[in-house]
Amino acid sequence: MVSIDDVISTVTIHLPTAVNVVIILIAAFIAYRIIRHIIKKAILARARTKTEKSDALILLGLWKYFFTIVLLIGLIFYLGGDFTGFGLWAGLFSAALGWALQKPITGIAGWILVIIKKPFRIGDRILIDSVKGDVIDITLSHIYLKEIGGTINSEETSGRIVMIPNSIMFEKNIINYTLMDEFILDDVGVFITFESDLDMAILICEESARKVTKDFKDKMPTQPYVRTWFSGSGIDIKTRYYIKASERIRISSEITQEIFRRFKQEKDIEIAYPHTEVVLRQKKEKTAKQ
Repeated sequence: MVSIDDVISTVTIHLPTAVNVVIILIAAFIAYRIIRHIIKKAILARARTKTEKSDALILLGLWKYFFTIVLLIGLIFYLGGDFTGFGLWAGLFSAALGWALQKPITGIAGWILVIIKKPFRIGDRILIDSVKGDVIDITLSHIYLKEIGGTINSEETSGRIVMIPNSIMFEKNIINYTLMDEFILDDVGVFITFESDLDMAILICEESARKVTKDFKDKMPTQPYVRTWFSGSGIDIKTRYYIKASERIRISSEITQEIFRRFKQEKDIEIAYPHTEVVLRQKKEKTAKQ
């Protein structure tokens, strides 16, 4: 039969160990925060490009997992006392990990894919399945996106953060808007009537696009240009230009406004729109030959 003295003796023996573990955890957390701050400041100070900043932030994420693993191994040695204890703890831990984390293991494989192949980086605008957004963080389990659209039918930031499991990368297509560079092709369309001055309309569209995008002209792959098609009610004019993905909606809106203002000043250009128009023509009478 266990006496009260035995219970008190057992608690007395294990209490210092528990206190030591708590002290170790607190000290390790403080050391982690200090070291992480120093490393982050040093790395970001040297990063110049978006790619370098992305790699730096991923490296900081690796540091967190490395520190956690080292701390866990240290606690196992501290509690187990030798390699036999470590082996026992490691075996139990591996069994629990394999049972509980079957799906996350696939996510870890997805994270390794991102680190090695770099299909996208932090700061890139991507589309995974039906979710579009700017990558703000890449962790061991999830990709964090600052959502684009979502609550509105547009490509502006919705204000929501979307967490996407890394495992989804083996199941869905990934579209990267900014893998090669930060510019994507966009266009602004307008219909004009068949009676309009087409050459003047093309000139106005090109000049409007060049005016609005003048701050980016040295970085664009090509300068703004125009393509035209026949449609049922007039001529379809598409003004195309390269622009940063993050500036797409703003630039499109400003070009639309500029083209509209210029068209209103021209008497020989009419915007085509759905309506009914009755045209009366007089038949020419044939003149008899004398």
